[in-house]
Amino acid sequence: MYELLKFNITDRVSFENCLEVRKQVFIGEQGISSELEYDDDHVNAEYILIMSEGRPVATCRWRITEKGIKLERFAVMKSGRKKGLGTILVDEALKSVLPLGMKVYVHSQEGAVGFYIKKRFEISGNSFTEAGIKHYFMEYTE
Repeated sequence: MYELLKFNITDRVSFENCLEVRKQVFIGEQGISSELEYDDDHVNAEYILIMSEGRPVATCRWRITEKGIKLERFAVMKSGRKKGLGTILVDEALKSVLPLGMKVYVHSQEGAVGFYIKKRFEISGNSFTEAGIKHYFMEYTE
């Protein structure tokens, strides 16, 4: 059974759990530098965290930017993969942001493009490199 939490950075315990997931996935597995990954003190974001048996297994955040609402930092621990947790994160994020009536987008890593297409996102423009990884700008379409 999973527990879903939505919060902002003031919930330090939940926030630290998010960072643990991101550390394992982005820094440990993908080799992204901690300087690029840990920008949370400089952005105003809302977070979603999935816990399993008291342990963090998946997280993401969303924030308002000049382009609309950016869904980002989607990360699922190895132990939680292929269990639908990414779908839960996207669905919960969309429930939170769609009522705001703004454009919703992601910077999808190349390997996740197919996942986002299934969630009704479309590629817009050419690929670009972010944190040394090929990405695509993808916009949500209703």
